[in-house]
Amino acid sequence: MIVSVDIPHDIYNRASAIARSQELSVAGVIATACVEHVRNWDRLASRAKQGDRERFLEVLAKVPDAEPDERDRFGSPICGA
Repeated sequence: MIVSVDIPHDIYNRASAIARSQELSVAGVIATACVEHVRNWDRLASRAKQGDRERFLEVLAKVPDAEPDERDRFGSPICGA
C-alpha cells in the first residue's frame, strides 16, 4: 500500500541519515518506525486494560498527606528545575 504523509524536515533528515548509515531506504526506516510506534500503542492499550482504578485509589490513600521534602520541591536548586 502506498500512503503519502507529511513529515517534518528534521525528522525526514534524521530518517535519511539512519537509512544511509544502515544501507536502507528512507521509506523502509519510516515504515519500521511506524510499525514500532503502533506496537507500542497496542502494548500500552493492553497494559491499561490490566489497570484497576479501585486498587490504585486504595494504594494512593496510603500515601501520607505531607509537603514534599525541600530537596524534592519544583524549582529547588538541588532539583535543578
